[in-house]
Amino acid sequence: MPSEPSDGPADAPPARRPRLTPPIAHVRRAVRAVLPADGLVLVALSGGADSLALAAATAFEAPRAGVRAGAVVVDHGLQDASTAVAATAAAQARELGLDPVLVRRVDVGQDGGPEGAARRARYAALDAAAVETGAALVLLGHTLDDQAETVLLGLARGSGGASLSGMAARSGRYARPLLGVRRETTRQACADARLTFWDDPHNTDASYARVRVRERVLPVLEAELGPGIAEALARTAEQLREDEAAFDAQIEEFIEEICEPAEAGIAVSVGVLEANPPALRQRIIRHVVESEFGVSLRRSQTLEVARLATDWHGQGPVDLPGGGTATRAGRHVVFSATGSTEVLSHDH
Repeated sequence: MPSEPSDGPADAPPARRPRLTPPIAHVRRAVRAVLPADGLVLVALSGGADSLALAAATAFEAPRAGVRAGAVVVDHGLQDASTAVAATAAAQARELGLDPVLVRRVDVGQDGGPEGAARRARYAALDAAAVETGAALVLLGHTLDDQAETVLLGLARGSGGASLSGMAARSGRYARPLLGVRRETTRQACADARLTFWDDPHNTDASYARVRVRERVLPVLEAELGPGIAEALARTAEQLREDEAAFDAQIEEFIEEICEPAEAGIAVSVGVLEANPPALRQRIIRHVVESEFGVSLRRSQTLEVARLATDWHGQGPVDLPGGGTATRAGRHVVFSATGSTEVLSHDH
């Protein structure tokens, strides 16, 4: 009697899901904590271990939470094999059950250096994909190690608490569920799940400052100061982010009370700036400039503006990024795009 036809080779082992190991469980818990109540989430998938472990965990957790899950693969076109890498990552996403799976090729410019240009192109593509699909959330695969590197780079730049607070766990439509997960855990999760990940050659290219921090600086700190440096840096970032959020909330409560319209910008009371401690005074200045003109001040610029209120001896305007100025006009510091210092009268 003829045998029944089979769906594959007779000696092929039956397909089975990978066993649940601690690394897989760790990544799944992190994803579970950020999933929305409904709608669509997209995983930003590069094919590397971090984003692939994130994609696998999302594919497992999303259906159990009643959420749809897809992926976006951004091909930066910066390497000869980039198209093949993107195609492989997209195929892996589909095999995991993610849907939709979008592949977006981007043109990376030159402004701001290769890292900055690639980042802008990537986020533009992710934003467009989220709008196109109506996704409620885009998941990014940044890990605890990425956070530690970001903090050290911010420390080297001397750019203040906002930079040292690192990457936010949630910012707008973006979430980073793996900020408490080590890179070695994501690699092991992929190995445990029998997922083949891609190692980006740029991740070992010492011409990038982040790679030097990863390959040289952090290992020296671990060797000289003991283990746990990355975790300590990540904790510091979390604490500083809490402080930044508290200051921002405090400023938002009274910013409209201390600002007045000016002919070509906005005016802030000198008395208020003088009365507040330096930390709050300087945050007020940075907040006004960023919200009014969309630019960020360096610390030296912030202190120069502050002296218009606290140490004014008739000095002239302070030039701001983007062509604006800050000028002392009577009992106000006027932030202007054109240099006008006229404060408009209005009823209080």
